[in-house]
Amino acid sequence: MPQLPEDIVDRLNQMERRLKALSTAVNTRPPLNEVADGQLTVKRTNADGSTAPVLQMGASTPSTVRPVIRIFDGYSHEIFADDILTGGLARPWLQLLPPMDQNQARWPSTTSTTFTSIAQSFNPVWQPKMRLTMYTKASSGATGQVKVLVDGVQFGPVVTAGQTFDHTGPVSTDIQNKFGKLMTVEIHALASSGGTVYAQPVLMYGTQT
Repeated sequence: MPQLPEDIVDRLNQMERRLKALSTAVNTRPPLNEVADGQLTVKRTNADGSTAPVLQMGASTPSTVRPVIRIFDGYSHEIFADDILTGGLARPWLQLLPPMDQNQARWPSTTSTTFTSIAQSFNPVWQPKMRLTMYTKASSGATGQVKVLVDGVQFGPVVTAGQTFDHTGPVSTDIQNKFGKLMTVEIHALASSGGTVYAQPVLMYGTQT
């Protein structure tokens, strides 16, 4: 048998390696992370062997240039999505504070000369910080003070009735253990020289560090 040139032998060896690699790729289960039409889909395998999307990133259709982000729960419910038409958040829908009563006579109030709770709410902790804005007033000729407590700890400054309370700060010194648990937010007020002191929250939301 005539000997083949050395470069041809090398080429045949390379072709054999490529054929083996191609055969392995064909017979191997495809990865659960798939990129198609510019979209990355991360899937999970269900108990019955089927797959369901967990995360989608990329164009919503091949002709759409704007990226889309979607996250699904264990039941294939879309729990997070961005708005590809205008930008911003599409899902979940976030609760907004409704318009509040501007008549101070109907605001939470007190005539006590010592700090007493006049309003309270319970909220789960998702962010490490919170912003709270609140109007305060006093009846004619009266003076007083208003403060906020979060889980019994003072949050922000004590303000004189008539001033606006507006503070952003940590809701806990241990956010790792507090995350997802309920926090108690209380408004305390006192009327130091008779009369009535009022307070009305108008803005409250969680925020990042």
